Amino acid sequence: MSDKIKWTCVYKSNNKFDAEVVKGNLESNEIPCVLLNKQDSSYMSFGYVELHVPEEFKTAAETILKDIKLS
Repeated sequence: MSDKIKWTCVYKSNNKFDAEVVKGNLESNEIPCVLLNKQDSSYMSFGYVELHVPEEFKTAAETILKDIKLS
């Protein structure tokens, strides 16, 4: 299997809801992405959520991220 995807982090937040909003925006622009939840399961205030896209979509994702306004 030589078709391994190289993923890169384009967004990081300690607010999972914000990360889900960003993920939805990227997906609506046909950019594949995955969320990696690195928050502590007992104390959601520790850690963060990362949003990763394939390397070839990084520039497009960063362009979209510039236009997203979060709280």
